[in-house]
Amino acid sequence: MRIALVSPYSWSYPGGVTRHIEALAEQYLASGHDVRVLAPYDPADVTATVMHRGAAPQQLPLPDYVVPLGRTIGLNMNGAVSNLSFGPAGVARLARELQSGRYDVAHLHEPVAPMVGWVATLPFGVPLVGTFHSYSTARLPNALANTFGATQVLNRLRVRIAVSEAAAWTGQRWYGGRYRVIPNGVAIDQAALEQALDADRDDRTLRVLFVGQAVERKGLPLLLRAFEALREHVPAELTVIGPSESELAPLLLDPRGVRALGKVSDAVKHQELLAADVLVAPSLGGESFGMVLTEAFAAGTAVVASDIAGYRDVVTNGADGVLVAPGDAQSLAEALRDLYHEPERRRRLARTGAETVQRFAWEHVALEVMEAYKDAIAVPAPTGTVQTFGVHTGFIPADLKPRVRARRLESLERTPTARQSRHNLVRNVRRTLMLAFTLAVAVLAYLALQKIGVESIGNTLINSEPSYVLLGLATMCLAMVMRAFSWHAILQAALPKARITLRDALRGTMIGVLMSATLPARLGEPSRALIVARRTGRPRETLPVVLGTVVSQTVLNILALVILGAIMFSSVNFFSGHENVLLIAAGAPAALLAFVALAPVVLRYGSGTKRFARAGKALHETQRALGRVRAGLVVFRRPRLGMVATVTQLAAWALQSVSCYFLLVALGLGHRADFAAAAAVLFAVNITAVLPATPANLGVFQAACATVLATGWHIGWGTGVAYGVILQAVELVTAILMGMPALLREGMSWREVRLRALHAAPIKLPPRTGKAERLSTVDASR
Repeated sequence: MRIALVSPYSWSYPGGVTRHIEALAEQYLASGHDVRVLAPYDPADVTATVMHRGAAPQQLPLPDYVVPLGRTIGLNMNGAVSNLSFGPAGVARLARELQSGRYDVAHLHEPVAPMVGWVATLPFGVPLVGTFHSYSTARLPNALANTFGATQVLNRLRVRIAVSEAAAWTGQRWYGGRYRVIPNGVAIDQAALEQALDADRDDRTLRVLFVGQAVERKGLPLLLRAFEALREHVPAELTVIGPSESELAPLLLDPRGVRALGKVSDAVKHQELLAADVLVAPSLGGESFGMVLTEAFAAGTAVVASDIAGYRDVVTNGADGVLVAPGDAQSLAEALRDLYHEPERRRRLARTGAETVQRFAWEHVALEVMEAYKDAIAVPAPTGTVQTFGVHTGFIPADLKPRVRARRLESLERTPTARQSRHNLVRNVRRTLMLAFTLAVAVLAYLALQKIGVESIGNTLINSEPSYVLLGLATMCLAMVMRAFSWHAILQAALPKARITLRDALRGTMIGVLMSATLPARLGEPSRALIVARRTGRPRETLPVVLGTVVSQTVLNILALVILGAIMFSSVNFFSGHENVLLIAAGAPAALLAFVALAPVVLRYGSGTKRFARAGKALHETQRALGRVRAGLVVFRRPRLGMVATVTQLAAWALQSVSCYFLLVALGLGHRADFAAAAAVLFAVNITAVLPATPANLGVFQAACATVLATGWHIGWGTGVAYGVILQAVELVTAILMGMPALLREGMSWREVRLRALHAAPIKLPPRTGKAERLSTVDASR
């Protein structure tokens, strides 16, 4: 049989679909069939690296059976990077090949992916089979695909295959049609598998393996958090295949016991699977199958995976693997610790997995796919003009059976646990409040612009004095440097043995400023703490102390706000009885700090009552961390360092006030608004940024500036908004000018810092109550 296997993904950037196609092609070639793979191909050059966000293509020899279809571009889709072709030359070559290749059947993989899959379904006279590899619950991209005719495109397939029930659910939910489930295959070396199962393993160290891309969906940052906690309790090693050392390093707080191999050959990957005790697949979702799970089964390795739809099609929890709640680093660490202490259970899981994997052997899978080919070829040609036109246009299914429309289906997602339910509730409430607040800000901004007039704002910006804007920018940059000096003094007091340099404090400060300016919430604070904690040698232990030093700077910031407020209120009485509200807002952080410092004392003395006892138990695990946080406040007990920290931090605020004043002069407002106006603006924008609603508090920032200037100094609203735009632009440019070089010197990307900051909180494993423990070398050394 002459077979065309059509892939929308670049052969140079192999993923699960490419590996599936390659194995299927070689299976049929070995059986005597004539096979061609029609797939995009990126040569190893600078253009390919640029078009794929810095990822260089693998320099693999192109097999003789591959017909290259031109270059691709890397796009973020479904939580991963898809390398798709849109070039006209590649599409034209695909059309010529299908039209003149005299194929008995064309097998389209991921046929809904543009553009290769869509062109391949055009009426070239070749029976079409399509395999669906993805699992997606997202309404928007699938609805958009249907808007462009995806349902009609897919109706031209005579047979539809899904690699799992999850992939079949996706097809039925969004595009309709009939699907037969034929899983991804796996190569099984039965002799090597039996040898691996019978081998004597060294159980003194738990060897953990991760295989996957360094994308958020794969859950690698989650695994790193879990491993950091696991390593404190049992001897463990983590090997990471896929990400390089440079990609992995920014995600690590502490590299002890972690080994990054980068991209490796299939032979090396198989050797690592054989050597591992546990393969971990901590994906957060969006997986349709999980080929690495069957590869682990075929190597006699136990599996711990996320309890998500695509993985449940492969792993039976407690029988051939362990499933844990997705996104739960605590549960993942506990599951790995249990498998270390229960080596016999680990071996039992591996043996059952070796039995399960026989279902996925390529010999069986290839036969099932061949049956699909024969069924597609056996479908009779449409008869009559109406039926032929309907099949060619996709309005009549090519299998000539009654049409099955897309329909709502019961979700494949598990009912969340109590912990997940609480987390989801908090997240949804926060998102709802954020959306409501953002909409309110947008409406108010629209009404304000209608009243003020965009032309008024534009004229003010155009007529500003560039030299004073540049002077304000330079002063703002100097203020950030002074903040770094202050933080360095605080770090020296809190961690005298860590030898943290001024360069470390500068780099951390600049990166923190950049993240605060470009991300919602206050991710800049954990970002800079993580940067410095990595320099201490024991980052997991010192991170709470470093966060405590951030609290010390917050105390100094509150002092600065009090001084700014005093300057403001002594100059102009413009808040008309609302001073109390502003003072309460300014004092809220101080009240929170007082609670952090005094809560353990209150609980200790009130522990005799039932209510306090419950509260004490709930906060017992946090007291140790809070103690480390309070250790960051030790600078106030060191007169010299405390003086340096205080003076430089207040100097930074003074410089920011001067920068604000320079920008007032740049807009020609120097004769109407004095230094007190600059102090009032700085006070207002910082009070409103305590809980930022948007990245850099965009919108609220301008409203605060305009309100202060209009109410206290009778400056027009349009001019006030324009001033807010310039001030925020100066702050953003400062963040970029100083933060981006710091990121480059740190060897990190913005995305990597964001990922690590989102997963910054360390986890602590509770005792294994009611379970026997082996004495590990970690335990023995304590």
